[in-house]
Amino acid sequence: MPSSSETRDHKSELASPDGSLEQEQITEEGFKAWCTVIGGFFAITAVFGYQNAFGVYQDVYVRSGAASAQAVSWIGSTQIALMVALGLPAGKLLDLGYFKAMTIIGSIIYVFSIFMLSIAHTDKYYQLFLSQGLAAGIGAGLVYVPVLGVQTHHWRRRSRPVALGIVITGSSVGGIIFPIMLNNLIANPNVGFAWAVRASAFVCLGLLVIANILMTTNPPPKNRKKTLTKFNVLFTDVPYILGVIGAAVSDWGLFFPYFYLQLFAIDKGANPTFSFYLLAILNGSSIPGRIIPNILSHKFGVFNTVAFCTLACSVLTFGLLGVGNSVAALVIFAILYGFFSGGFISLLAPVVASLVQDESEIGIRLGLAYCISSLGILTGNPIAGALLGTTFPWWRAILFSAVMLLVGLVLILVARTVRASQKQTQRV
Repeated sequence: MPSSSETRDHKSELASPDGSLEQEQITEEGFKAWCTVIGGFFAITAVFGYQNAFGVYQDVYVRSGAASAQAVSWIGSTQIALMVALGLPAGKLLDLGYFKAMTIIGSIIYVFSIFMLSIAHTDKYYQLFLSQGLAAGIGAGLVYVPVLGVQTHHWRRRSRPVALGIVITGSSVGGIIFPIMLNNLIANPNVGFAWAVRASAFVCLGLLVIANILMTTNPPPKNRKKTLTKFNVLFTDVPYILGVIGAAVSDWGLFFPYFYLQLFAIDKGANPTFSFYLLAILNGSSIPGRIIPNILSHKFGVFNTVAFCTLACSVLTFGLLGVGNSVAALVIFAILYGFFSGGFISLLAPVVASLVQDESEIGIRLGLAYCISSLGILTGNPIAGALLGTTFPWWRAILFSAVMLLVGLVLILVARTVRASQKQTQRV
């Protein structure tokens, strides 16, 4: 008789989105699966959640005279872009079975880079860029996509959006903890910039140690020939490539509030103490945004749900034109934008996973998707910074961000229409 573990891990043939059959290992709701979710949550808190606090650094560096808003934004954009762009080689290495090696090496590089940032001078741009933009981005890139991709080893298609939503919620939790922590410690004359950054590095170190202990891989049976064939035809998969390009264009505008909302509020005359908490509010509201839309995607489809979140982000960004130094207006914007942007970010992986034809290609599909979308992340906020210049005409950057979200929405809707035609259902 088969053992209980063999029964739990039995292979079953499941219909893929196009109606073909596939092999998938099932360990859903097992101990290892939930440990991997919790570990992934801690890892994303440390890497993506920390980067959601870059608005604090943007404010500090600009006001310290390190560089212009445009130049400073290149630091954060490079960091996030590398985090997702390295998903291409990292995703392939995940498929080849090097998950543990990647996450451990990436964690070491990432934590080391933050400690190096603590000894950098805030008015020395090259030191900030090398440590926070380049090194931290490389370290995070070896962790981020593999941590998302490994979740698909443990969860079936219908449960993946929820599991991935829980994991990606870590970016919101980190986006609450780190801005409050950094703002208060940097403002404290007994602590200052250097020790504030070191304290945050120790937090990241603890989170990543726990994450690497908890996470395990459970790869499906591989068919190397089929994986290589799928990689060669990814660019001819119309809904996949259109959806990815749509996400990349949307990313030109999506992260504008995450980088500039604190500076925007202070420049408009809002109370600086209150402004320090805007990023925490923004990221806090994205916690339900990274879970609720994923749950709703079961009923409405992942493409439909991500399209609605993109539309909401565009409308809200246009609405930022009418927001001044009103505390109520800034809080309402932060809450709503955090929710819908969180939904957009958390649904990208489930959208890609819904298009996978063979489970052994999940890493390369996710990696290529994040690599392409990194182009929008890399250039979006520097373009916004260039539009702001030294006089901060906010309407230029706001309109650019809002319009890019609209253009991305159009591409996503086209991809959604093609996918609905293939599946012969509007629930995609």
